[in-house]
Amino acid sequence: MPSEANGQVESFQTSDGMNYAPKGRPNQVVQAGEFIFAAAALDHGHIYGMTGGLIEAGATLKWVYDPDPAKVQAFLKSYPQAAPADSLEQILQDPEVRLVASAAIPSERGPLGLRVMDAGKDYFTDKAPFTSLEQLEAARRKVQETGRKYAVYYSERLHVESAVYAGQLIQQGAIGRVLQITGFGPHRLNAPSRPSWFFEKEKYGGILCDIGSHQIEQFLFYSGCKDAEVVHSKVANYNHAEYPELEDYGDATLVGDNGATQYFRVDWFTPDGLSTWGDGRTFIMGTDGYIELRKYTDIARDRQGDHVYLVNKDGEQHFSVRGQIGFPYFGELILDCIHRTEHAMTQEHAFKAAELCLKAQNQALHLTTSL
Repeated sequence: MPSEANGQVESFQTSDGMNYAPKGRPNQVVQAGEFIFAAAALDHGHIYGMTGGLIEAGATLKWVYDPDPAKVQAFLKSYPQAAPADSLEQILQDPEVRLVASAAIPSERGPLGLRVMDAGKDYFTDKAPFTSLEQLEAARRKVQETGRKYAVYYSERLHVESAVYAGQLIQQGAIGRVLQITGFGPHRLNAPSRPSWFFEKEKYGGILCDIGSHQIEQFLFYSGCKDAEVVHSKVANYNHAEYPELEDYGDATLVGDNGATQYFRVDWFTPDGLSTWGDGRTFIMGTDGYIELRKYTDIARDRQGDHVYLVNKDGEQHFSVRGQIGFPYFGELILDCIHRTEHAMTQEHAFKAAELCLKAQNQALHLTTSL
């Protein structure tokens, strides 16, 4: 069970999911200068969470690059220790840089990863890591060719303490064998603040490819599946005709190779009255109990997120774990890059989640929304 909080966790952006960047206690696995990384392609605000997590784990940020000087200047306000690079090539040619973290436009993430791996460096990209199966296959080949890592920031599990703790409970056998997972991933649209690419399907990939990737990754992890079949999936633009390429709703049903099943729903309909950017919830049913995660808020009761509800033979239990669990992924990723291990996340797991979200997107039924 979680221990008492050891130090205060800083507040972080909760109104806008695009700039959601949790901050936790430093848990350094390396000394200063031992693991150097760079940040490049700052198109999505998740780069702040990715960078912060690596720094908290002891990594040293050396460079930042984006062709837009305004994005670089904004980044430097949060991370002034970084030096602005003149070009991406300056980063790729620096032998000290071990890893490049990136939150490029989704359709550009795969091609950028190939360049990074060709330069002999590991790559850490925001989700969704690809917008086509062809990009995925190219990355698979490049990983085999270069031996480099193509890591993915599936933040709704990796950077949420309640989600981390749920994984620990499952590993401890708290609910037995996982049979079914239901996930809800609503997001606030904040359309005026979004860049133009956000509304271009070729660039963002579709709702199941984008925010659906979180849900599928969690299913594979919590259920222990190595593979799954997308049984059914649907997408729609219900209420945003002014953005004809936007999908504001999506859902899917999957069956894992071990018999576990999943249903998830993602959407852009978070109401203005909610205290956070999305009421993300996950329900995990096992043979001996079940877990509910209220990740970002406990509506009308507690605006602080990271609530874990557990019911099993021992009774009904509630854990408020904000500030108590931490984010082990980042330290594990750093050590994996150093030792060439796979403790943070296996390459096949990262790619399988990407593959399934692309398949769900490609085969989705497009719902008719006109009366």
